[in-house]
Amino acid sequence: MTAPNTKRSIRQRLLVMLLFSSALTGILLYFVMQSVFQQIAQETQDNILAASAISILDSARVSRGEISVDLPYSALSMLDRVTDERAFYSIRLDDEFLSGYDNLPRSIDFADADMTFQSAAYLGQDIRIAATRRSFSIDNKQAFLEVSVAQTLTGVNLALARISRISLSVGLGFFALSAVMALLIARSTIRPLQSLTESVSRRGPSDLRPVAAPVPSEMAPLVVSLNNLMARLKKSLARSEDFIAEAAHRVRTPLAIVRTQAEITLRRVEKEENRRAVREMIRAIDESSRTAGQLLDHAMVTFRTDNLSSEVIKLHELISETVERSQPISDLKEIPVRILHLDPIEITGDRILFQSAFHNVLDNAIKYSSSGKVVDVSLEIADGGFEIIVSDSGPGFSETDRGTLLERFERGENADTVVGSGLGLTIADEVVRAHGGTITLSNNSGGGACVTLSFPSD
Repeated sequence: MTAPNTKRSIRQRLLVMLLFSSALTGILLYFVMQSVFQQIAQETQDNILAASAISILDSARVSRGEISVDLPYSALSMLDRVTDERAFYSIRLDDEFLSGYDNLPRSIDFADADMTFQSAAYLGQDIRIAATRRSFSIDNKQAFLEVSVAQTLTGVNLALARISRISLSVGLGFFALSAVMALLIARSTIRPLQSLTESVSRRGPSDLRPVAAPVPSEMAPLVVSLNNLMARLKKSLARSEDFIAEAAHRVRTPLAIVRTQAEITLRRVEKEENRRAVREMIRAIDESSRTAGQLLDHAMVTFRTDNLSSEVIKLHELISETVERSQPISDLKEIPVRILHLDPIEITGDRILFQSAFHNVLDNAIKYSSSGKVVDVSLEIADGGFEIIVSDSGPGFSETDRGTLLERFERGENADTVVGSGLGLTIADEVVRAHGGTITLSNNSGGGACVTLSFPSD
């Protein structure tokens, strides 16, 4: 039994896809959790910084043309209560520094909001800054009091690191759970196919009943194709049985004639009737021999078309060799075989089948031609492929013959006096169709038959 050409199993592919999806989902879950918790931590810190800055700004007072700010205790103590971070502040009136840390980075843009936030580096540490300002009238002039409050990010980063480890654990746990589920899903998905395989494997060689077991809708096309294959196989076996029976009959009949005529010969020695009987015997022997040969050819073709070999064939050389081998027969009948044209063509296919097909067509042309006539052979490149053309000077094909001569054991209207079995063109037709081509029966304009074997290019 030939081992199937297998790829990675469906279960493996399904499992890989599910595991890949699980891994991708776990990674996305990790980054989403990271992003969400980072945003929450930053918003929490921003809200505390903003509240501290607003508390300082609310304590500002204008008296006798001067502005004073009483730094509330709660303004910075609320930052200390949340974490152990260091806190910084800066108070400015327009560009004049009033209190705090003079070199604390300032907000560069208050155009869109009264409160701005930014991250920066300060004294070798990463900090988060909230800045706000408010307009005051001092000596009939407008001035902006700007308050900036900052806090280091060490505690926030430590919290985010803990959250990152938690997110990683959640992602890995999700992946592990998904892997187990993927394995169960893959097994469950493939189980109907395994059941179908076991059901078919348990059948005997002659059990060609359709598969009737219920299957998932996705497997319905497979079961339909399998049932169609069994139906075709059953029909093919029936045809083979009919063919063998017909072939046996075709072989036995000429042999029976040989025996009958032989008995007649024994009883009628040295009489004219004996000579006629001998001639009949020779004809029967010829017919049985040809029939047996073509039956074997047909059996061989039937087998090889189901198991086509693949090799590069130089078709022009094959035709030349076949014509050369047929020369003794053509010389005996005084029918020369003329090669008109041979294009150098190579094709991938079964060499034995090509040779059998061409030999049968050429043999028919010689057999049905009269002495002194010529059989022409050519191999030509045609649109989208090539053609093998064999034409003779015989009686040609009748309209009825064209529709029936490709069938098994069918012979033409002019075949009564010619030994044959009705399998030559059948063999050629089966070989041509096995290689994706067609066979055409036609008549020459000047008389005679023309058989064209057309093949597509590789």
